[in-house]
Amino acid sequence: MDDDSRTARWEQHTEVPLAVASLVFLAAYAVRILAHGLPDTGQDICLAVLFAAWALFAVDYAVRWRLSGRRLRFVRTHWLDTLVLLLPLLRPLRVVKVYEAVQRRHGQPRLALHARVIVYAGLSTVLLGFAGALSVYHEEYTAPGATIRTFGDAVWWTCATFATVGYGDVAPVTPLGRLIAVGMMAIGLALLGAVTGTFASWLLQVFAREDDERPPGS
Repeated sequence: MDDDSRTARWEQHTEVPLAVASLVFLAAYAVRILAHGLPDTGQDICLAVLFAAWALFAVDYAVRWRLSGRRLRFVRTHWLDTLVLLLPLLRPLRVVKVYEAVQRRHGQPRLALHARVIVYAGLSTVLLGFAGALSVYHEEYTAPGATIRTFGDAVWWTCATFATVGYGDVAPVTPLGRLIAVGMMAIGLALLGAVTGTFASWLLQVFAREDDERPPGS
């Protein structure tokens, strides 16, 4: 069995467990950030869950890197996995692959390509928006002069940022909070472009199909 086949088999068997691990990671992170009155024991449990989930991703990355036999080329071609390993904020992106992993066990994907892109972009927006709101809230709510004082403020700011509206009523003031904001702006633009471009492509295909089906001279 060649390296690509072994890597594909490994990814097929680990995709769903890793997606579950990403959701567990996000849940533990949310509890640790939002539950201010959580006792030290609870904080330690959440921290242990975070490290355990990160360890699963690290093991998966190391195994796939070893199976590929490509070394530096693997890092370049799997840049998203490398980024996910380094930045906990992006780990929920792993869950968008669950649908394809399940469908591979039942044949071809049932949703059309355009619908899958829109669904994945929407799911990515929700997960990354929630993770981004948590991160910004954690950095901002105790900062002097901060306008993001509650998690609700963070969610409102996240929606305005992803929608590229930018009302300006709330905004991060800390350096790390602003760095997170820059990343979320880039993600919002990318997701918006993916959805609008896919929808426009679908409309063009529909109109082209209608023209092909129209009788000559009509």
